[in-house]
Amino acid sequence: MSGTQSRTGTLADLKDMALANPAADPSEPARREPKRDAQGRSYATGRRKDAVARVWVKAGRGEIMINGKSAAQYFARPVLRMLITQPFLVANRYNEFDVYCTVTGGGLSGQAGAVRHGISRALTYYDPELRTILKAAGFLTRDPRVVERKKYGKAKARRSFQFSKR
Repeated sequence: MSGTQSRTGTLADLKDMALANPAADPSEPARREPKRDAQGRSYATGRRKDAVARVWVKAGRGEIMINGKSAAQYFARPVLRMLITQPFLVANRYNEFDVYCTVTGGGLSGQAGAVRHGISRALTYYDPELRTILKAAGFLTRDPRVVERKKYGKAKARRSFQFSKR
C-alpha cells in the first residue's frame, strides 16, 4: 500500500478495546480541568483588529485594571465599559472576579473588543462550566474583521481619486 499501513481487526475488536479502557467512555464528554497558576489566576490572550490584550482573572470584588488604570479611567465611553463587562453579565458572575490586563495596539474600540475576548477566554479557563454559555453568546470567537489594505492607484482601500472629464 502506498504510504499507509493496513490494519487488521474488526469492529468487535475495537469495541473490546473501548470497553477495556473505561477512561475513554464515548457516552460522557471529556471534563475540562480549570487552568490556574499559583496565585489562583487564569490567563488568556484576547485579540480584535490590531489590538492584543493579555488578561489575568482571579476571584475578587469585581475590580478591572487596564494598563494600570481602572476601567472607568481607561475606557471613558460607557459603551466600551459595557462591552468589557458583558462576559460577566452573560455568565451571571458580575463583581465576582478581579481582572488585570495589559492591552496594546489598535484604537480604543479594538482594545475593548480584545479585552472582552480575553476575559471570556480566561473565564473559561478559570471555570470550564462557563464555556457553553460564553460560546453561545459568541464571546469566544475572535472577530476576524481587520482594516483592508490600501491598493495602488487608489486614494484608500477602495476610494478612487476624483474623476475629471476635462
